[in-house]
Amino acid sequence: MTTRRYNLKDNQTRAFNKMIRVSHRKLGLVADTVRGKPVGRAMEILKFSRKRCASEVLKTVMSAVANAEHNQKLSADSLFIKEIWCGKTLVMKRIMPKKQGTAHRIEKPFSNLTVILEAGEPVKKEAKPKSVAADKPVKTDKKETKK
Repeated sequence: MTTRRYNLKDNQTRAFNKMIRVSHRKLGLVADTVRGKPVGRAMEILKFSRKRCASEVLKTVMSAVANAEHNQKLSADSLFIKEIWCGKTLVMKRIMPKKQGTAHRIEKPFSNLTVILEAGEPVKKEAKPKSVAADKPVKTDKKETKK
């Protein structure tokens, strides 16, 4: 496989969404719910999510799918979300007048979102083995009382 611009392989495609009016922490929570999932399942999750920024993530995923179909001629059924991340961008600063002539600062953050899709099967993470500490008996500090 040859690499292309932005170090993407031939079976990968990407989409950006810039200046989303939500903090990167809130956007990251929604991004974590769809990371590593097939595109069809991710779209279902985002459509029925109660988070306000889920529509922005859905729009970006749909854009990445359209890029894959049009530019790389990849089938939408074989795509999964390889990587998805968000980052900070600008913060609008406003003030709210408060008592006795003081003012409090209000920050209105913006975020960027990047989605990378890949054709093929998602890689399953292996389950971690149980820790050895779980097999040990639990000590109790109960004192025996004499009657």
